[in-house]
Amino acid sequence: MATFVYTGKTLSGEVKKGEIQAANLAQATAALRRQQIAPSAISQKKAGLSSLSDIKIPGFTKGVKTKDLVIFSRQFATMIDAGLPLVQCLDILASQQENPEFKKVLLDVKGSVEGGSTFADALKKHPKVFDSLYVNLIAAGEVGGILDTILNRLSGFLEKTEKLKGKVKSAMTYPTAVIFIACLVVTGLLLWVVPIFQEMFAGFGQALPAPTQMVVNMSNALQHYWWLIFGTIAGTGVALNRLYKTPKGRKVMDAAFLKAPVIGDLIRKTAVARFTRTLGTMLSSGVPILEGLEIVSKTSGNVIIEEAILKARTSLSQGKTLAEPLMETKVFPGMVTQMIAVGETTGALDAMLTKIADFYEDEVDVAVDGLTSLIEPMLMAFLGIVVGGLVIALYLPIFQIAGAAAG
Repeated sequence: MATFVYTGKTLSGEVKKGEIQAANLAQATAALRRQQIAPSAISQKKAGLSSLSDIKIPGFTKGVKTKDLVIFSRQFATMIDAGLPLVQCLDILASQQENPEFKKVLLDVKGSVEGGSTFADALKKHPKVFDSLYVNLIAAGEVGGILDTILNRLSGFLEKTEKLKGKVKSAMTYPTAVIFIACLVVTGLLLWVVPIFQEMFAGFGQALPAPTQMVVNMSNALQHYWWLIFGTIAGTGVALNRLYKTPKGRKVMDAAFLKAPVIGDLIRKTAVARFTRTLGTMLSSGVPILEGLEIVSKTSGNVIIEEAILKARTSLSQGKTLAEPLMETKVFPGMVTQMIAVGETTGALDAMLTKIADFYEDEVDVAVDGLTSLIEPMLMAFLGIVVGGLVIALYLPIFQIAGAAAG
């Protein structure tokens, strides 16, 4: 999508200048005429940095966050409900957008709509901002004439999804931070404190106790082979990351995550909540169930659960119910499959999926609280053993000499 600078006259004879987004010159001219502007001069804007906001520094770009999408969807729904034309809504929202990247995307979407594309097709050109779930729900809203309703549902769905992500992240942030700080403290002790004690021990003229000698050896290894140690840690991280990106490696690791004690249960409950919330939203918005299952499988976040959903989709396409294949996969809890079976029987599957999502989101809350209460004492014990063990090991020779002197 290119930017065109134009000068033209309105029906009242007023001279108007400005910019417009379009795929080519013909589309830009057609878009201006639809706005009742007769262009006297129009040309493509030259590429360049028009302002400091156009400068992009890697790692410092804002990106489009879920919060931006939520606000956009809610405001858009209000404007559509008030009867404003689609293009005018996009124009207003783009002009008010503080995020320069999102503003650029909205202007591009507006230009595509002015060029004759449907709203859903215009959004589809920006998959990094509007995923397949968002696009398909918008398409269903356009076909059914309930775009404002769909946008409200989307904003509510995005808010709940973001809240769920936040809970899981918060459970992981605390232990990660504590372990990181503990590693820094231990590294500092081994690099700067232990060598001081080592010089002092050299004057004792006695063999060091085994714990003390082990700490001294660790300090020497870190001082002389730090590049090998940190290189091994970094290399292991890169290797695991690359392994996870391969189909076989990801399957093995995702299966291990689901079977992991404590954390595996949290991952499963989070996946169930996400699956039921997403599929329920799509079904209530008029998206066909087979198409909805395909989209939901991609948003599961775990390849084992993704395969289970796709297997259920295949079985459903062959005339079976949704509950049967989900039960056979043994990935989803029995209560979930039974409630889905009831929803299919009563013809209220979307409402049943929403109830399951509400229940499992509460379960995630409980699991996060339980995980936090379990991790805190374990971390305290870990810090006490590691740091306390180092200190005791360093003072053992002094205690021995003091004991010998007292004897």
